[in-house]
Amino acid sequence: MGSTTPVKHISECFIKPLHNLSPEAKQPFHFTAFELPLLNVRYSQKGLLFAKPSPPEIQDFSISAFLDDLKHSLSATLDHFYPLAARFATQIKENPASYVIYLDPENIQGVKFIYAKADNATISDILSPIDVPSIVRSFFDLNDAINHDGHTIPLLSIQVTELVDGIFIAGSVNHLVADGTSFWHFMSTWSEIFRSKNQYNGSISRPPVFRPSVTPISLPYTHENQFLDRFDPPPFQERFFHFSPISISKLKAKANSECETNKISSLQAVVAVLWRCITRVKRIPQDSETKCSLMISNRRRLNPPLSDDYFGNPVHVVRAITTVKELTVNGLGWAALQLHKAVMDHDDKAIKESIESWVKSPVIYKMGEMFDPNLVHIGSSPRFDMYGVEFGLGKPIAARSGIANKGDGKITMYPGPEGGGSMDVEVCLFPEYMMGLDRDDEFVSAVTS
Repeated sequence: MGSTTPVKHISECFIKPLHNLSPEAKQPFHFTAFELPLLNVRYSQKGLLFAKPSPPEIQDFSISAFLDDLKHSLSATLDHFYPLAARFATQIKENPASYVIYLDPENIQGVKFIYAKADNATISDILSPIDVPSIVRSFFDLNDAINHDGHTIPLLSIQVTELVDGIFIAGSVNHLVADGTSFWHFMSTWSEIFRSKNQYNGSISRPPVFRPSVTPISLPYTHENQFLDRFDPPPFQERFFHFSPISISKLKAKANSECETNKISSLQAVVAVLWRCITRVKRIPQDSETKCSLMISNRRRLNPPLSDDYFGNPVHVVRAITTVKELTVNGLGWAALQLHKAVMDHDDKAIKESIESWVKSPVIYKMGEMFDPNLVHIGSSPRFDMYGVEFGLGKPIAARSGIANKGDGKITMYPGPEGGGSMDVEVCLFPEYMMGLDRDDEFVSAVTS
């Protein structure tokens, strides 16, 4: 199969909540200082690849019946996650300049649902190539959308793409509304309702927890052109690498041993390897600054903490910063310890100081400024229960992401399909750096041990 194999959209519709919203659910849904800086960030895109049922497992699988079941269970799920079916609204005042963006639950236009086909594509065509094939990008909707576009386009678009022997279910979700924790909570609930069939009685195992009423944050603008910024990164390669439980255990033990501690986590050890190796293959001058940033949920870091079921995007970026020489000379444990310190320093006090500072002087991030050539940026999490999401098709074969918010130096973390603490890591790099990573002894040893 070539990368030009077309993905044809067969049908699309909009799915609304099964029941009307309660009066209290119709109140404006105001965004926080966690979310508003992300207006220029693109939608988050994650999806799951399943094997298409075949005899003798299922004798009479029908794609049309399957799609109907998906739509009905999605509608029932939106009773609980109703903000995903709404749209944004803005109130503007000119004197003094005031620009308030909020989610309007009165404007329920629905979640977009697309059925598409890739007639010649197989599961092997998706998973066998060394690099992620470009067709995967066509499995996702809203590739160019930024969060601010939620005024006029869906906050969530689901695309179900039928392959020769598989089905790919993809979600593109507005990142102001949901982070990875909230998105996979939604997907798990949708799967739960789908599998319950006629047993569903309106209750779910993990109801989302919505924010209390918050004071609207007024941005110092009078027109969207004063802060909107659309950025297209230069072409890059995407490649998956697998870290087995044994490999991760060795890395964690090595990092802790070098630092004479037991504080360093498995994730910090793996990220430290990625940071060191990618920095090395880029041949950045030794006296240059290098940074590794991690998207981190603030739910449990706040005092009092937010529920794990809190629905929203309460995330921050934390950074470890050093020189290229220090990073490459001091070893794995030292790098992992810098990451550990950056994470531990991000406590309730640091979070609240950051929020207070931003509210006094709001800044909307520009994506072009976030792709620093000396930066390795970590997104998503191997702790998300992606492989627990089933739609009567059995366990997913693989998880993949779309093109949005990627560029040279972006790394996306996934749990490994076999579980047991394994991790899949999607690395995005310019081709010359990807070639170098393939030949880096430390990296090759980490992914093959």
